[in-house]
Amino acid sequence: MSGDPEQDYFCDGLVEDIITALSHVPRLFVVARNSTFTYKDRAADVRTVGRELAVRYVLEGSVRRSGDRLRLTGQLIDAGDGTHLWAERFDGRIQDIFDLQDDMTATVVGAVAPRLEMAEIEKSKRNRPESLDAYDLYLRALAAVRRMTRESSDEALLLLERALKIDPEYAVAAGLGAWACTLRVAQNWPVDREAEKSRGVELGRIAVLKGQNDSEALAAGGYALAFLGEELREGLRAIERAISLNSNSAMALAHAGWVHNYLGQPNEAIQALERSMRLSPRDPTLFRTQTALAFAHLFRDEFEQAITWARRAVEANPNYTVTYRALACALAHAGRLHEAQAIISD
Repeated sequence: MSGDPEQDYFCDGLVEDIITALSHVPRLFVVARNSTFTYKDRAADVRTVGRELAVRYVLEGSVRRSGDRLRLTGQLIDAGDGTHLWAERFDGRIQDIFDLQDDMTATVVGAVAPRLEMAEIEKSKRNRPESLDAYDLYLRALAAVRRMTRESSDEALLLLERALKIDPEYAVAAGLGAWACTLRVAQNWPVDREAEKSRGVELGRIAVLKGQNDSEALAAGGYALAFLGEELREGLRAIERAISLNSNSAMALAHAGWVHNYLGQPNEAIQALERSMRLSPRDPTLFRTQTALAFAHLFRDEFEQAITWARRAVEANPNYTVTYRALACALAHAGRLHEAQAIISD
């Protein structure tokens, strides 16, 4: 929109990068550039685009240049009814245009992917229970797991068992089930811990074996192997493969951060966790990433930073009891024993 035809190459490169990055997100069908570029330089109704390309959502945007500054705007639209699901603006300097292009791509994908997931979850809720397929069951289970209560966890596992009956090799459903088992153990809910560990490891192995090209399945399955099976190196290898498949996966990076903590590698943990938060600053499970950061800073004797991150995590989701352990430890190490005791008592 700068009026400079020579800047087209930047716009085209940015669009192509975003298409490529989104295509690495499991369960997203992304139309290839040759088809989307046919809409360049012409007005097109979003509903028409949706019908012609057979897609549910359209991501559109613009780039303006003024001197050495660039402004990118993007919006995500439901192609069925024209509803705006997300909109944001990004600013940057053009000193290194390729770095800026990479940063903008990562930011857009990190923001859009979770919003698409939430939109799909809402759609699944409108389907009748008797008509649910494996994907709908997975989406409902994902929403239930994130509520972080014992009851919602029970509901999620029942939904995932139904999904796996429909498709026994549904890797991402197995991965989500494995992750649900890790939460049930970590939360200290009144469950049979050994049975949960055994089932979680079993599901984790299915996710890793059947999801060799699915970053979400690999990351969740690998985390279960590390946390429940105490197979830290094997679990981390699966998570690292997930990241190699989709370097913009905030979830895989968060899992990597946790496992680096278990391995006594807080520096590597912080690097992974901070990248996870940059990619998806509004992620529904951000509290878990913040808790991992609290532990990483605790392990580096950075107690005030650990307290800060733990308090943010508690504010985001007070149902995640793991955070209180990090907070109590950090407060105690900081010499604030009365506050630590209050956390434990509560």
